[in-house]
Parts: sequence; structure tokens; C-alpha cells
Amino acid sequence: MNLLMMAISFAFILSMILSHVALFLTKKKMMNREKSSPFECGFDPKNSSRIPFSMRFFLITVIFLVFDVEIVLLLPYLLSSNCSSDGFSLINSILVIFILTVGTLYEWSEGSLHWTVS
Repeated sequence: MNLLMMAISFAFILSMILSHVALFLTKKKMMNREKSSPFECGFDPKNSSRIPFSMRFFLITVIFLVFDVEIVLLLPYLLSSNCSSDGFSLINSILVIFILTVGTLYEWSEGSLHWTVS
């Protein structure tokens, strides 16, 4: 019990010392309205939220989320592929990659992935 209290006290004191050292060593920054306000995708959060939203930004975000989900679906297969030689999971992973490739080519042909300088 005594050893546990010493370990907890040591951890608490060490964290307090490190946080105070970090406060003293950091640069003092000028805090103004722009730096202290949250960044909301280029919009000023203090203005009206009923301004038009860029559809291109939305489409790129959705495409990013789709490929993020692809990584979540394929990473377990890639990590366990050397443990087993299951043909069914190989076919499923190839099918997922094929569907995402066809979707990407469709988005490209529709012009969603075309970057234009405004």
C-alpha cells in the first residue's frame, strides 16, 4: 500500500514538474481574435452558417472517406494474409479493390476529381 502511494505521488509530482517546465519554455504567443477562434473549413464561425458550400469540397471529402474505409476493410486482410491461404478472403479483397477502382474511374469521368484554379 505504501509503495503504491509513493508511485502515485511520484507520477503526480513528475507530471506537475514537466507541465510547469513546458509552460516556462514555450514561446509567448500573441493571442488575437483570429488565432483564438476555431478553424471551420475556411469559414468564419462567428458569421452566418447559411452561406453557400463548395460542392467540390464535399465530393473530395466523400472520396477521401471512401478510401479511408477501404483501408479499414483491407488492412486486416493484409495483416493476416501470411497466416492463412483462404481463397475466399482473397476474392473479397480483390472485389473491394475492383469496386473502388470502378467508382474512382466513374468519379473521374464525371469531373469530380478534376482540379480547377478559381
